[in-house]
Amino acid sequence: MTNWSKSNDVLGSVNRGNAIESGLCTLCRADCQGKCETWLSSLRGREMLYPRDFGLVTAGSGNTTHVGVSYNSLRIQGLNYGAMGSVNTDQDLLFTDVNLETSFGAKEKTKCKVPFMTGALGSTFIAAKYWDAFAAGCALVGAPIVVGENVVGVDRESEIKDGRIVKAPELERRIDTYMRYYDGYGAIIVQMNVEDTRNGVAEYVAEKYGDKVIIELKWGQGAKNIGGEIEVTSLDYAQFLKDRGYLVDPDPAKPEVQEGYKRGAITHFARHSRLGYTNLNTYEQVHDDFMTSVNYLRKIGFKRISLKTGSYGMEALAMAIKFASEAELDLLTMDGSGGGTGMSPWNMMESWGVPSILLHAKAHEYANRLAAQGKNVVDMSFAGGFAKGSSIFKALAMGAPYTKMICMGRAMMIPGFLGSNIEGVLFPERKEAVCGNWDKLPAAVSKYGDSADKIFACYQDVEKKVGKEEMKNVPLGALGIWCLVDKLSAGLQQLMAGARKFDLQDITRNDIASGNRETEKETGIPFITDVMDETAKKILDM
Repeated sequence: MTNWSKSNDVLGSVNRGNAIESGLCTLCRADCQGKCETWLSSLRGREMLYPRDFGLVTAGSGNTTHVGVSYNSLRIQGLNYGAMGSVNTDQDLLFTDVNLETSFGAKEKTKCKVPFMTGALGSTFIAAKYWDAFAAGCALVGAPIVVGENVVGVDRESEIKDGRIVKAPELERRIDTYMRYYDGYGAIIVQMNVEDTRNGVAEYVAEKYGDKVIIELKWGQGAKNIGGEIEVTSLDYAQFLKDRGYLVDPDPAKPEVQEGYKRGAITHFARHSRLGYTNLNTYEQVHDDFMTSVNYLRKIGFKRISLKTGSYGMEALAMAIKFASEAELDLLTMDGSGGGTGMSPWNMMESWGVPSILLHAKAHEYANRLAAQGKNVVDMSFAGGFAKGSSIFKALAMGAPYTKMICMGRAMMIPGFLGSNIEGVLFPERKEAVCGNWDKLPAAVSKYGDSADKIFACYQDVEKKVGKEEMKNVPLGALGIWCLVDKLSAGLQQLMAGARKFDLQDITRNDIASGNRETEKETGIPFITDVMDETAKKILDM
């Protein structure tokens, strides 16, 4: 296991817990007082691209020796002449001329201002508590957001009659919050697992929202290969979930469990979803069932349909790409191991599935195989441990030309947590409503000021977009997302400009190189000194 440094002296960032490749901690807390790179970026935006204490320091990289196969073992290439994209090459160009707009979709294109999206923020309580910040922030920056699985099933205010949803206030809140700031860029995606299908989520969403929503089918995620989980502390709530048809562990209906809860020996109950396709035994059966599901969703009114799959093996990966392409789905998200979770069994997270870079490399290989046969290839989104502009560039290049989006979960949640904690301090009357965890601003925040317009570097940008009056309604967590996206966007623009690519669709696999021979072998990305080596020798021999 690679040990990543917990501190970056150049940026002044420090991880509270154990650092991983993305720069996040293995355990990310909503009450964290800082200050990892993503946490600081949620306050200061693109300022975090540069070394601290300018004028007093010089900085050097320690990341030039690559061991093992990971996204970190890819290097980004640069060119010293030329420019590609829809720009005027008769004039000098700046990195800010790089266009990050993208789109995905088979027939009806979904436009996005940036190639970032959130992963499924589902029935976990942390998603529900901070949803206003997540949704408003993503809508403001023009990024898609996914309402994850089981939201209706765990909502105690929802009503299901005769096996069908007739009332779903939490699901409606999540969709409506995003739509408040939606301006034609981005999308609200509602995900369905086995339980949601049984409960009639698709029918309810189709009737109430029509084609304003993208509906998403789900085959697992990078963190787990079983159904979704949450944890509840109430015996009554645990029984409610059991009555809804979920597996609840331990079983709240057992007298001995009730007695253990009464005495304080049992304090938590884990809710699990059913496994999908347990009644099917062959590739053909899964294919037919999947196509039937897609055809049904189209029949009830969905024009845009996506699929989310996890870090299963090569057979499942090939099925996902082939089925999604054949069905003309709008997006396929592939979540590799290393991706995050709200509550997955920890040993499963550590040991199950295909690591992101290997999964994504094979996804590109399989997509190429379909394309070589003259077949349609679905637009793709890669997920599984992304939080930096450099990794986003590498992933877009790894999957080019099929990869249109990069999906992030935990990284896009951190600014929501941080902003909500700040809002709870600056406006104590809102603390409970925004789920703030602090009583005062920590030094890592107060050093920037004691008001939102001083703390968040991008405050004025958001104010310009929504107006001074509406700023009163924008969650500070949404400002945090704007700041983080500002940093990711500027970082990506700089890397693209260095590669002389001024439109996102111009990124190719030629823009990255392997930092070691093992990575070259596993990804098909040439070793760094082999790239253009023959061209270089021809120049020397002229």
